[in-house]
Amino acid sequence: MAYDVHMATPRPQPLELHARAMDNLRYIRQTLERAGSFTAVPGVGGVLIGCTALMAAWMSAQHISAASWLIVWTLAAGVALVVGIVGAALKSRRFNLALWSGPGRKFIAGFAPAMLAGAVLTVVLFRAGIVGFLPGIWLLLYGAAILSGGYSSVRVVPLMGVCFMLVGSAALFLHGWNGLFLAAGFGGLHIVFGTVIAVKYGG
Repeated sequence: MAYDVHMATPRPQPLELHARAMDNLRYIRQTLERAGSFTAVPGVGGVLIGCTALMAAWMSAQHISAASWLIVWTLAAGVALVVGIVGAALKSRRFNLALWSGPGRKFIAGFAPAMLAGAVLTVVLFRAGIVGFLPGIWLLLYGAAILSGGYSSVRVVPLMGVCFMLVGSAALFLHGWNGLFLAAGFGGLHIVFGTVIAVKYGG
């Protein structure tokens, strides 16, 4: 009995494969474009944080004690943290990206160490009775945290970090103007850069 070695085999469908490949490439390109224009830093949230900082600067300028001064800024930092997390979550949802996706995870990984260092230094310096340098340290480390966390983000984010570091450095050398530097840094810079991010990078 002879067997036909030329049995019919299913031929590939080049047109269907090409269409599927193009769809995959289109999806990848759209994802990359969306991620490339995404920054985990919330613009509107930054503006709100800036307004909170201006209020804290005003309250802390009312000739209160060092302990009360620290309480005011600690509460402002807590409010800023909540606003930042909520703002980043809402922004991630609008971009259809998980908050703990690539951009968000990278930002937090770079941001957290400097913030933890700032918290430790705050406790140590306050217990030592050296509070005059705290505003400069806060601004400098906050700027370093933003610069480190946002190095792979859109350009405006690391630029914001550099500006905070410059203001913090000035505050360390001219700590007699601490209230002004705190207002200009945590208040003014947040409002300016938050507005830019909100307008150009989706809120």
